[in-house]
Amino acid sequence: MKIVKIILLVLLVAFVGLQFVPTALNTSDVVPKTDFMMVNNVPEIIKNKLQVSCYDCHSNNTAYPWYNKIQPVAWILEDHIKKGKDELNFSEWDLLSSRRKASKLRSIIKQIESNEMPLESYTLIHRNALFSLVEKQKIIEYISELKNNL
Repeated sequence: MKIVKIILLVLLVAFVGLQFVPTALNTSDVVPKTDFMMVNNVPEIIKNKLQVSCYDCHSNNTAYPWYNKIQPVAWILEDHIKKGKDELNFSEWDLLSSRRKASKLRSIIKQIESNEMPLESYTLIHRNALFSLVEKQKIIEYISELKNNL
């Protein structure tokens, strides 16, 4: 029984100690001129849905939940956001070539159609990020139109 108490105390001290390890925050006060929303004439309904469903992981400005202050959750979120931005960063959209944009747009359509995006792990907590069938259809139509006009 004494060993269990020692192990629990060590784990508690380690957990508390982890809370003092900082993480880099993905926040910005500026929306760059290269942002997807700035470059394209995005209808308001689609703009709002992309903001809620995509921008936390795929832009330079994440709206962090309260639990991002708790380690190791903050590290997991940081890694998730980094991977999302490596794949697609809406804040740097206009820096991509037309060919790369077309490829990204095809990928967006495919992932929305196959329900790969937004991630289930994200929508479990962010229920407003889920796409209704109508929203899904409108976004896919809009993205397809963008792709065809490149």
